[in-house]
Amino acid sequence: MKKLCPNLDRDGALETVLEVPVPDEIFRKFSGTNKAWRNMKSWMKPNIESSSQSSLFGGRNTEMQLLLGVAGAPLLPFSISHDKQQPITSHSLKGQNIEASMAKYIVKQYLAAVGGESKLESVESMYAMGQVKISTSEFSGGEGNEGVKMKKAEIGGFVLWQKKPELWCLEMVISGYKISAGSDGKVTWRQTPWHHAHASRVPPRPLRRLFQGLDPKSTANLFNNSICIGEKTVNNEQCFTLKLEAESSSLQARNSNNVDIIQHTVWGYFSQKTGLLVQFEDSYWLKLKSPGSDTIYWETKVESFIQDYREVDGIHIAHSGNTCVSLSRFGEGPESHSRTRMEETWKIEEVDFNIKGLSMDCFLGPSDFKRDEEKEVAECGVVANNAKLPYKTWSSSVKISASKVVAINVDDSSESESESDEN
Repeated sequence: MKKLCPNLDRDGALETVLEVPVPDEIFRKFSGTNKAWRNMKSWMKPNIESSSQSSLFGGRNTEMQLLLGVAGAPLLPFSISHDKQQPITSHSLKGQNIEASMAKYIVKQYLAAVGGESKLESVESMYAMGQVKISTSEFSGGEGNEGVKMKKAEIGGFVLWQKKPELWCLEMVISGYKISAGSDGKVTWRQTPWHHAHASRVPPRPLRRLFQGLDPKSTANLFNNSICIGEKTVNNEQCFTLKLEAESSSLQARNSNNVDIIQHTVWGYFSQKTGLLVQFEDSYWLKLKSPGSDTIYWETKVESFIQDYREVDGIHIAHSGNTCVSLSRFGEGPESHSRTRMEETWKIEEVDFNIKGLSMDCFLGPSDFKRDEEKEVAECGVVANNAKLPYKTWSSSVKISASKVVAINVDDSSESESESDEN
């Protein structure tokens, strides 16, 4: 990946360090060094949406908002402790059922497989840089519609910093559109090209991307309170299945007047052969309520397949994988049901631990961010008036508004509602 941009105006001048590295694949699309970088500058500045840039979802900006909002920086509704794992003894297992006891043994095996607890305890901070390809692979809406499949992928890169579980910062640029998100230990904040920077009122939550093989210690602490519900074969590999349900108090804290979170469940699939996490999955349900209208239900299911573990300073870190996101809408009549699938392929280029000079200032939100006055609900944005998922209809039998966005990010929800009402 390209980290430096040459000065195209002055020969021999110092190169500029890019905030987010650019994948080599994009650079190779252009021929000639100067021409490549000049085209790269235009790639980093997306044009204003026009009729010629329309797509399945009604416009390129709307489509990118959906992709970045859902797959860019989703969060988990769990608080992650960084306390040291306690040894398993007959006393510590007393009073626990067999499913919970088995889960603790599986987590211990996972800790040993990734490098051992002593090695993980020595990690104070982490940095990762990688590239992603994200695309909307399929959309089907309404009864009797076969749906539309898409293959074109948007390419980009990201940089991730972490210091202990509660401090993290992510910057991602895809096709010139940038999303920033982070946590300073007190609030979780987010900034996108479509909304002002804003922070949540609920306690800070961890970034889901960290559990895709990048943060073994937080992964172990997350599943330490899970239960083992059986076995499953993942990519021809037998795995133990651990399950964890979000507490009702955590879900209620993020409910609003017109949106309720019904449940949020997390699954982890740990290889019986290697002990490593090979699949991470979570699913949550939202209920949208609007006076005079039928109740609408949204299900968001995210599955991440984790691959290519490599040793970095004695710790095994996953260096590639793919994530599939499925958004399903239910309620009202069958003609209003819809399903959207998105796919992300990611690859880690660099990983390092114990970064010198990584202070608290690195995790503070933008200076202009504002706190949401409305309570938040989930890692998915919603609109209050039961709007359907926006897309440019290719079938006259399906009528869905292209001016409203749903299933983006809950931090954007209140602003999406007000903006939608103005349109």
